[in-house]
Amino acid sequence: MKLSVQDLNSFYGPAHILFDIALEVGEGEVVALLGRNGAGKSTTFRSIVGLVEQRSGRIEFEGRDVSNKPTHEIVRDGLGYVPEERRIFTDLTVEENLEVGRQPKRPNAPHWTREKLFDLFPNLSEMRNRPGGRMSGGEQQMLTIARTLMGNPSLVLLDEPSEGLSPKIVEQMVDAILTMKKEGVSIVVSEQNLHFARLISDRAYIIERGRICFGGTMSELDARPDVRDAHLSL
Repeated sequence: MKLSVQDLNSFYGPAHILFDIALEVGEGEVVALLGRNGAGKSTTFRSIVGLVEQRSGRIEFEGRDVSNKPTHEIVRDGLGYVPEERRIFTDLTVEENLEVGRQPKRPNAPHWTREKLFDLFPNLSEMRNRPGGRMSGGEQQMLTIARTLMGNPSLVLLDEPSEGLSPKIVEQMVDAILTMKKEGVSIVVSEQNLHFARLISDRAYIIERGRICFGGTMSELDARPDVRDAHLSL
C-alpha cells in the first residue's frame, strides 16, 4: 500500500475538523477525494503532510509511519503536495521555479527532468524564460505540479487541480495526470468536479463535514445517485 490513513482526527485550535478519517491509496492508483467547499478535503491533505499540528491517528507512507514526522521530512521521503494556492515564485522564471523543486533520483519513483516535464506540459516549454508572475492561472497550476514532480515523488496530493481553469487547460490537466499515472506516480486528487474526477480516477472517497461517508470505485459511485445527490450536489 502506497498510503494508508487510519483514524485521522485534526483540530484548528479547539475546533475538531476531521473525524476518524480512513483512506488508502494503492501503487499506481489515482484516488479522488470528493466533497463540497469546506468539507475537509484540504485539511485532510494538510494533515497528511504534517502542516496541521493538532492531529491524531496513524499515517503510513510506503509502509513507514510518518504520523509524527515534520513536513520537510515527509516530502523528502517522496510524498509530493500541490496546494490549492499556486505558490510559485513570481519573480523567478519557469526554469528557475523548476530548479527550486529539484531533488535526487529515487529508487521507487520515476525520475523527472526539465525536458520530460516540458513534454508533459508543452505550454511551459514555450515560456521557460518567462517570470511566473506573467503567467495565467492555468499555466501557474501546471508549473506548480511540474515543480513538485522535480522532487521525483512516488505519490502526489493534488488539491483542486481543475478549479478555475478553462476547459482547454482542464483537458491538458487530465492528459498530464493520466501520464503521471502511466509513469508510476500514485495520485490523490481533491476535487469538487465529479466529471473531472471520473476521467482520471480509479476510486473515490466522499468527505462531508470532516467525515468519510463513501468509499468505492467510480462505477460504484455512479451506481449510487442518492449518494452523489446527498453529498456532492450544490
